[in-house]
Amino acid sequence: MAGMAETSRPRGGDHGTDRTDRTPARRKAPQARHAAGPAADPSDAHLEHARDGKLKLNRPKRGLIDETEAQQIAEDRARLQQQGIGGPLDGRMLSNPAATDGDRPQVRPQAEGWKQQTTEDGRPLLQFKQPRVAQPKTHLADLTLAERQAKVAELGLPAFRAKQLSTHYFTHFTSDPDRMTDLPKDAREKLVAEMMPPLLTEVRRLTTDNGDTIKFLWRLFDGALVESVLMRYPGRVTLCVSSQAGCGMNCPFCATGQNGLTRNMSTAEIVEQVVRANEVIAEGALGGLRKDGGHNAERVTNIVFMGMGEPLANYKRVIASVRRMVDPAPEGLGMSARHITVSTVGLVPAINRLAEEGIPVTFALSLHAPDDELRDELIPVNSRWKADEAIDAAYNYFVKTGRRVSIEYALIKDMNDHAWRADLLGKKLNARGRGWVHVNPIPLNPTPGSIWTSSEPDVTDEFINRLEAAGIPTTLRDTRGKEIDGACGQLAAEGDEEPDGAVTEAGGHTGAGTSGTIDIRG
Repeated sequence: MAGMAETSRPRGGDHGTDRTDRTPARRKAPQARHAAGPAADPSDAHLEHARDGKLKLNRPKRGLIDETEAQQIAEDRARLQQQGIGGPLDGRMLSNPAATDGDRPQVRPQAEGWKQQTTEDGRPLLQFKQPRVAQPKTHLADLTLAERQAKVAELGLPAFRAKQLSTHYFTHFTSDPDRMTDLPKDAREKLVAEMMPPLLTEVRRLTTDNGDTIKFLWRLFDGALVESVLMRYPGRVTLCVSSQAGCGMNCPFCATGQNGLTRNMSTAEIVEQVVRANEVIAEGALGGLRKDGGHNAERVTNIVFMGMGEPLANYKRVIASVRRMVDPAPEGLGMSARHITVSTVGLVPAINRLAEEGIPVTFALSLHAPDDELRDELIPVNSRWKADEAIDAAYNYFVKTGRRVSIEYALIKDMNDHAWRADLLGKKLNARGRGWVHVNPIPLNPTPGSIWTSSEPDVTDEFINRLEAAGIPTTLRDTRGKEIDGACGQLAAEGDEEPDGAVTEAGGHTGAGTSGTIDIRG
């Protein structure tokens, strides 16, 4: 799960995907922001002068990248450097000349321990629509405040009771009628039953030794299992939420995708993960509190849609849940949209649609390979929308919103961590402009005997150095939850082995996924 990683080592960048810059420079219009730093070179092909004399970004230009040529140049340079010839890269020396691609193998993606679902022609099956299955009963979190008031009126009660219910749910984080003493005693049970039907039943809870990370396994009303992960950091609390039960993107590395898509989660089921997390925090169950007298967040401050499922394949409900998160209390949770990150493997039409929503969320593209040859195998949806199309859509999100985009890139040993791929990624991103994107390389948790394991430290450093040499802000992520198998999908894949409400402490669970502490997309 990408959401389980936070910024630990800034390398030309300044924040992770769930952190937002608050400096005045970040509030400037996109064109003004690019007038400084690397983007201020009018000779750059992607820049031109606007009428006001300031530099502006052109639209992306296609045909700038020849992947075969880029790979060949990188391989030739690597071989020469191994022979002691050359060495400088854009004015910088390689951190380790031995960490090149010359003799390293190319590992191909493959599912381990399970078989990918395929179509009749042998291609990985993609599920964009959920099966015809029952949906949960309507919850107040599915409705706007006006819709709640209308429903309460249908129940024969004054409309203002809807606001009272909303306050209990979104401010006090409770669905317990006994705690709602401002409601008529004879009407509480009925009102709560109609407006707040049960959504999530806690099946299992895993907690790290220091208590700063908690992973939840939830059962939905129909028995489907989903997960979310709660993480405390200095001054903030991040929750990684699921948006689907299962996933239809069929990526070979993903524990969530093993059984395909069960169904989309409802708006309220997504929101309920946040409310329940806030309840846990209020009870004092989330540890990792600061001992230096600094600020501790008392509720979830940051959301990352990097749990189970492909968020943009459940577009309407995900957007509705985001609106409920940012709506001011008591209509919603009153969170900042800038602290909400929506991630995707590259559903291009949905990315462009998101850019038009007018909600300034942080957008993250899970790329993991800049070349289509590898990405076709690593991310099956790449057969529908190629890497350049996904990058174009990400750039369009920046143009429309002014919000810097994150590129998620899980570094997998000998699979996608070759230096020439860093060069190619840098060229592709710079072809669309400067200052619009930063890259988050993510180390996998090493898994003995698996092809899905972390890159060597020197290879990781070289990959980052190449991106930095290209002027790409890059931040290596730290990992969280290693001892509790932090990747989403691992608990759900195992199934329910304990009774409802059982709590398993850290160390009592054996991982079942290939991706360790982070699940690349699932």
